[in-house]
Amino acid sequence: MHYISILWYTNFMNYGFFRVACASPKVTVADCETNANEIIKYCFTAHSDGAELIVFPELSITGYTCGDLFLQRTLLDNAKRQLKRIAKETTSLDILIAVGCPLEKNDKLYNCGVFIAGGIILASIPKTHIPNYGEFYEIRHFTSGKALKDETERSDSFAFGTNTLIQFHGVQIACEICEDMWVPCPPSTQHVQAGAQIICNLSASNEVVGKADYRRMLVKSQSGRCACAYLYSNASHGESTQDLIFSGHNIIAEDGSILKESTMYNTGYILSDIDIDKLETERRRANTWVTENTKINYQKIIYENIAADNENLVQLDKKTKNNTNLSYTLLRTISQSPFVPADKENRAIRCSEIIAMQAEGLAKRLKHIGCKNAVIGLSGGLDSTLALLVTAEAFKRLKLDLKGIIAVTMPCFGTTDRTYSNACSMAKSMNVTLREIRIEKAVRQHFADIGQDENDHSVTYENSQARERTQVLMDLANKNGAIVIGTGDLSELALGWATYNGDHMSMYGVNSSIPKTLVRYLVAWFAEEADTNNNASQAVNKKLSDVLWDILDTPVSPELLPPQNDGTIAQKTEDLVGPYELHDFFLYYVLRWGYTPRKIYILAKQAFGTNTPNSIYNSETIIKWMRTFYKRFFQQQFKRSCMPDGIKVGTVNLSPRGDWRMPSDASAALWLKEVDTL
Repeated sequence: MHYISILWYTNFMNYGFFRVACASPKVTVADCETNANEIIKYCFTAHSDGAELIVFPELSITGYTCGDLFLQRTLLDNAKRQLKRIAKETTSLDILIAVGCPLEKNDKLYNCGVFIAGGIILASIPKTHIPNYGEFYEIRHFTSGKALKDETERSDSFAFGTNTLIQFHGVQIACEICEDMWVPCPPSTQHVQAGAQIICNLSASNEVVGKADYRRMLVKSQSGRCACAYLYSNASHGESTQDLIFSGHNIIAEDGSILKESTMYNTGYILSDIDIDKLETERRRANTWVTENTKINYQKIIYENIAADNENLVQLDKKTKNNTNLSYTLLRTISQSPFVPADKENRAIRCSEIIAMQAEGLAKRLKHIGCKNAVIGLSGGLDSTLALLVTAEAFKRLKLDLKGIIAVTMPCFGTTDRTYSNACSMAKSMNVTLREIRIEKAVRQHFADIGQDENDHSVTYENSQARERTQVLMDLANKNGAIVIGTGDLSELALGWATYNGDHMSMYGVNSSIPKTLVRYLVAWFAEEADTNNNASQAVNKKLSDVLWDILDTPVSPELLPPQNDGTIAQKTEDLVGPYELHDFFLYYVLRWGYTPRKIYILAKQAFGTNTPNSIYNSETIIKWMRTFYKRFFQQQFKRSCMPDGIKVGTVNLSPRGDWRMPSDASAALWLKEVDTL
């Protein structure tokens, strides 16, 4: 790879975010000066909005639909003059500009994407695939840049060739043009193998029925399979002429998701923030993702800004490391519940899919071992409720009698009437076998055996109950030729919120990759299904639905301490370890993306509206529970090192056999130190 350094600059991105824009300005076909005026105007507007890169459509200086005017010297000369004027008039802007322009080289005309920054024309990337079918006849005017792939020479003082990377603000950027994306092997696939993180597509894609959906799918797909950001900037309705309609359909995608999309048949531009950290993490974790194809000869243009001297750079570095505020508000949605789809329809589809996966995994285990019975400890809480519902689904798949599901309620010192009643009602309405085994007597005998004062409500008091329940379940399973179905969820595993060799242990954990925030929606999905199911009597359905809705309204609790005087739950989990929505937020960004505590803190502040009128959690609360998360996550790894089998349903999982391998004695010092500086 050849390196061409333009200037010297060191940039510190806003916590890995890089702001980009796709513009579809008003176009006057063949009027290069008017078009350049529009382009310059958009460059200043985007820069004022914090954009670091702006992409314009294909042949945006001349217009795409010039036809045989591309063979006129007057048009070509003026296009080049306006290209230089755009560079000159944007000299003061710290922004990378990609515009479309016809350029000549070796007596051939190329359809180019031209990159400009700081008044300098950095590179020209010619279009590789020239369409000549249907409404397209570009071969009449343009030559493919394919023959220039291995060229590293410069034309008119700037790089010219398809295999070109631009490094701007530390981000690797490459280009393909319109048709290049629609072919079986897009050039962008090769670009990302050479290191490109953002692909700019300067396009003039006309509209026909269904094409917008197909275009959207292509952009999403290419950004996902290439683990890159894809910026698709399309020609606006100013190009509409004679037989064709153009819509200005702009798309900004990142790693398989669309971040922003324009309204069609309008001029204007869209902005979004690309998470470069996310892309880098995705590429690191997938060992089949090739980071560099050494067989390809690339030229790399490193543009740097000389605005700051070395002393100032050091000061900027120190300032950045101690500043936890973005210089702007992110132009992308940061969900408070990253495990849960925000859209209700998509959420219902996701819930149905997850439940099917859970049931299928358990059904395979039961079939493999020839087991027709299952034992579940039913507490009347969310996790055991979901486990019972999923187990029933597995039994239905295997056409097994639901009476083979033994739901065991084991009241003890902390059990409340509400949870006890809900557990019994749920088991009866589902027509499974209900067993009630009170364990107070056995636990008191155990206290006497080990010398534990019943009035001492320490961890021994709590865990003795949890382990007694597990012993009952295991022995009952042996007695009935059954397996014990684990109920613990992903969030509890992350926090170690389980009694070792108590509720921590089972023979198959159906909820082991379901975070607590998602458990709630899965149970709600069952409640809604019960409301509308016509396969059983309406009385049974209504009863089950009522129980499920009440369980959803019950505070999360292990119920290991005696109830309050009014009989309500005294021990609320979230009062002790923190809100699960925060812990699940931390968990997602720690495990899925490997983000630093500082970046997660920034994202949490935006997601939960910190320091705004609608704030859910203030900064101190976020930091407090973040510290709890890291401390417990590291301390409790030993429980995850010997966790039971359980089906994986999402990209975040803690199984030591597949997804998370961590020493049980690893130190959390680095992470906690960073949390303490927030």
